[in-house]
Amino acid sequence: MSVNAYILIQTEVGKAAQVASAIAALPGVTNAEDVTGPYDVIVRAEAETVDELGKLVVANVQAIPGITRTLTCPVVHL
Repeated sequence: MSVNAYILIQTEVGKAAQVASAIAALPGVTNAEDVTGPYDVIVRAEAETVDELGKLVVANVQAIPGITRTLTCPVVHL
């Protein structure tokens, strides 16, 4: 069973569309949308393990220029 998560992203002013486009191209990202509100981009991602998900966020997502903060919310099945 894979691990799914939403990644909430804040960007520099005017960078949301650019960031969403760059993130959408990453392996493991199933969806990336620029949105309004306290976050600028919301991403849906999946990985085989929690560790792989962490590596996706730290090594790939956070490396994209224009991102100022991320918050990763793993999906739980209650």
